[in-house]
Amino acid sequence: MHDEDVRPRKPASHEIGQKLDELSVGDLVERIALLRTEIERLEAAKLAKEAARNAAGSIFKS
Repeated sequence: MHDEDVRPRKPASHEIGQKLDELSVGDLVERIALLRTEIERLEAAKLAKEAARNAAGSIFKS
């Protein structure tokens, strides 16, 4: 067994604008999935904030 086989793998992360030249196809697929999940999380947070703002707006309308 090689040392690289037993080393724990770092969790995937992505920095916007980082070089992609050294990433494998598998790494790119992993990054795409990671970013899609993050987009979904951001959209859910946005919807929750909009709903809270709309609820507050309906209370304070005259």
